[in-house]
Amino acid sequence: MQASILKQDKFLIVSVTGSMTDADFMDLRDELASTVRRFRSTGVIVDVTALDVIDSFAARTLRGIAQMVKMLGAECVVVGIQPEVAFSMVELGLTLEQTTTALDLEDGLDVLRTRVGGEKTRHGY
Repeated sequence: MQASILKQDKFLIVSVTGSMTDADFMDLRDELASTVRRFRSTGVIVDVTALDVIDSFAARTLRGIAQMVKMLGAECVVVGIQPEVAFSMVELGLTLEQTTTALDLEDGLDVLRTRVGGEKTRHGY
């Protein structure tokens, strides 16, 4: 698997690499499902900063991961979509509908803390 899953309190942070194949995305989905259950995680951040392109399979898998995490009782935020990647996705009609996105890891953590933790965020709200 070409992604790493780090545990931060009750959150999991998944770093996706630019060299992931379709099989790697499927492995990530499976590993993440068991990891969310094992640690009883309340939130997951999927960081796609390293991706230069998100094709239809990757977009569909990211949507599926977000929905799966939600069904397991955790919130999911996809962070780090590069501007060029976002532009290409829109041009190709690829969407992450019903998936929460944030600019970067810090903003993603703020979203999770607001939704599940009730803790103060770095912005103070």
